[in-house]
Amino acid sequence: MQSKPLTPEMKAFLISIGSVSIDPSLIPQVRGSTAGPGAGTSSVFFRSGDKRVRLSIKTDSPLSIQNAEGEKNVGVFYQEKELVRGKIELAPAHCPDQAFITLCEKCIFDCKYCPVPKLQGHVKSEEEVLRIIDEVLQAGNLKAISLTSGVESSIEGEIERVLKLLPALKKYNVPIGVSVYPTGDCSRKFYEAGASEVKYNVETMDREIFKKVCGDLSLDYILDKLREAVSVFGKNRVFSNFIIGLGENDDSIRDGIKTLAEMGVIPILRPVNPHPLRARDCFTERPSPERLLKLAKLEAEILKKYGLDPGLAKTMCLKCTGCDLVPFIDL
Repeated sequence: MQSKPLTPEMKAFLISIGSVSIDPSLIPQVRGSTAGPGAGTSSVFFRSGDKRVRLSIKTDSPLSIQNAEGEKNVGVFYQEKELVRGKIELAPAHCPDQAFITLCEKCIFDCKYCPVPKLQGHVKSEEEVLRIIDEVLQAGNLKAISLTSGVESSIEGEIERVLKLLPALKKYNVPIGVSVYPTGDCSRKFYEAGASEVKYNVETMDREIFKKVCGDLSLDYILDKLREAVSVFGKNRVFSNFIIGLGENDDSIRDGIKTLAEMGVIPILRPVNPHPLRARDCFTERPSPERLLKLAKLEAEILKKYGLDPGLAKTMCLKCTGCDLVPFIDL
């Protein structure tokens, strides 16, 4: 049977659902997410050609991954119809080809869509982090190291946690990405300590929604730190997650993309991941395939205008591309 590729339209459809059921015997290793809105979920990475998608594992999902008849590969099925054929990728540490590690799985802030404050998970020691990286290295999959973190007790404490760790990571000789809540002159410190890229998340560029869902944080402060980060790391090395599905309209998304791109920041349009622990805390709605495609094309136009290219990313989400429809890579 002829291979079915992962087209932009098909990836948008899969992301709009965001989940899949799968026989555990088909995957040698299931990784759970410990970061952000996806925390506490297990997932699988599916690759077709040079494209990949990450889907949470749910037994009641309308999508399923099954063996493809007559081939070693697997297929993604919807209502018993095979949509796309490919293979399952190993993700030894959160995503393929990277050691993507959440240092602190706790957070003192209470963003209303995020389960981390409710889960209040584990804080990894330096020894644990290095062990995870060594495991990825031994598996032959280490092309980048990416660090993210919640906030255990203070923002400054998380910055110091990363800075203490960075010198020990130089021996791996791969690009290092850092995604934390910024403060002070952390961008300069990260750069001098060996980081290649940073990601400071705006979460949403709709100011009214930001107040409702991230009221303990300051959008203007994050924007200032993103601007500062570009002055240190340069264009195409600074990113920001921008959640889609919190009730914002497309005009605010367009304006938000433009604001970030003008600064030299690449937005990552991340579909919201509704979590049962946050079911009543704020509005969340997974975006439709049509909306995902429309916004990705809109972002591509704006990024091109400002000379930004997600394909140049070395670390973190834009290097992975599993969760999002990425301009210039997926379409």
